[in-house]
Amino acid sequence: MARHRTLARRRAGVLAAATAALTFAGTAPASAGAADPAGPPASAGAPGTAVPLEPAGPAGAPETAAVPDVAVLPDAAAVPETGWPLRRAAGLPRGHDVSSYQKRVDWAAARAKGARFVYIKATESTTYRNPFFSGQYSGARKAGLYRGAYHFALPDRSSGAEQAAYFVRHGGDWRADGRTLPPALDIEYNPYSAKHACYGLGTARMVRWIRSFSDEIKRETGRRPVIYTTAQWWKQCTGNSRAFSSSHALWIARHGTARPGALPGGWRYWTFWQYAVEGRLPGDQNLFNGSLSRLRVLARGR
Repeated sequence: MARHRTLARRRAGVLAAATAALTFAGTAPASAGAADPAGPPASAGAPGTAVPLEPAGPAGAPETAAVPDVAVLPDAAAVPETGWPLRRAAGLPRGHDVSSYQKRVDWAAARAKGARFVYIKATESTTYRNPFFSGQYSGARKAGLYRGAYHFALPDRSSGAEQAAYFVRHGGDWRADGRTLPPALDIEYNPYSAKHACYGLGTARMVRWIRSFSDEIKRETGRRPVIYTTAQWWKQCTGNSRAFSSSHALWIARHGTARPGALPGGWRYWTFWQYAVEGRLPGDQNLFNGSLSRLRVLARGR
């Protein structure tokens, strides 16, 4: 998620050409909050994979009357087949995600520039808390943004349930106030070891870890977490598991392309798309795959 321009951050552009020969349909590497300056130091840059311009995935599902945790129900203009989405995605609410790198965000200015929602890094593993989270979270709400918290997963450090419980205690709880988005799990390439992109876990163990995290979030908040990932990582590290697509909203990361591309794990449509690591809003740039009324439904959880 949101990072400063560290070596790990710059991988999104630098590695694009080098990874064009990959056989998996992938996404640009996610810019994870793991490298926050206040967090633990990275021992190596993440191995990221950027695969340019693959065939477009489905535009989305039709509207339905009831919205489960897996929401997204585009009833707005689809992202075009070609061209940079920022210019042509009229009707899709814009948002961003931030971490401690953005520090004290000018939320009123962000809203004036088009922000309608934001995800804010709260925690990482069971050892790190964003020191700016409280001010960022309350500031976003006061500015009228839909806001949610995300957790950066380190599956090699502790169990999914332990990390979920830590997240909920330190900002990842959900309130049925109509303005709080469901908690989000950021799970992607290991930013601390280029040799262990999947944190040393096999695909079956990784799926169990994610399920453990999700079950604990559901137990404590009543919501299933949004899953943030890249198509390439999901295929490599979960075996392209389809275990979550019917009950979890997808936040797909793919940068510098006209569409998010083919989606992993049986997901038929995306809920959020992180399409760039910088732009008019602080932090990473995102779109919501629906209208503002649908964003409100997602926040309400019904």
